[in-house]
Amino acid sequence: MRDLGFDRLPLEWIRAFEAAARCGSFTGAAAETGLTQSAISQRIAQLEARLGARLFLRKPRQIELTTEGEAWLPHVQHALDGLRESTDELFGVSHRRLTLTASASVTALWIVPRLPALLAETGAQVLLRTMMVTSDYAKEDSTLNVLYGAGDWPVAHRAPLYEERLAPVAAPGLLADGHDWRGLPRIALSGPRPGWTEWCARTGTPTVPTPTLRFDTFSTALSAARAGLGVLIASLPLVASDLASGALRRVSDDVLPHHETYWLVAAKERVTRRQWDRISACLTEAV
Repeated sequence: MRDLGFDRLPLEWIRAFEAAARCGSFTGAAAETGLTQSAISQRIAQLEARLGARLFLRKPRQIELTTEGEAWLPHVQHALDGLRESTDELFGVSHRRLTLTASASVTALWIVPRLPALLAETGAQVLLRTMMVTSDYAKEDSTLNVLYGAGDWPVAHRAPLYEERLAPVAAPGLLADGHDWRGLPRIALSGPRPGWTEWCARTGTPTVPTPTLRFDTFSTALSAARAGLGVLIASLPLVASDLASGALRRVSDDVLPHHETYWLVAAKERVTRRQWDRISACLTEAV
């Protein structure tokens, strides 16, 4: 039997093959690995020569995996993922320092109550950074990001923090006189969530009075609602503690569902699979 010399296959050849197969081109693999297109092509040619089999069909403007290449690819990816995971777990420092970027509202109302569980589970130093709510995913120096949207970002790890459910809430003092809440002052909130327009259309609530206050962050709008300045269409998961304590009361049994919500996301390079499972479990659990 011919000795293929597997124990002498350079890792960089195998990485070039996996990157080219995943990217669908030598050019894409070169951009990802920081090499030139010719270097990727050369390494794959050397790999094919060592294995004695063609891994790609070269066409004028694209490459395609051969039957042998397609059969080998999942084994290569599984082996590289395992090597990456074990290296990060044993020698990496990312598991000792976590940077989490989220809006001030989500940080205060959702993340902070879950920090004790996160710290106990990971033993990590946690840096919390504030950003405005966005639906755009961009790689940055944060380990984890919390974004608002449908969860369709091109990122390896993502999990919804909760199912978005909206309903009007108000401070007990505002409701004390017994008047119909529909005639009370209203608080509006700018941003991605549905608001009074959608609520009125779904439930048949009168569109007047129009909101007298408008805020650009949920946390400030919530402070105004707590102060008795008006009725707010609130995210029920984010105001769960206010409802439990009696600081706010729901004024309607109706609920406005929404297909978008806050998602915890992380790139594959930022956390290992084991880290992600632990972190996401802590930050998506009810308190």
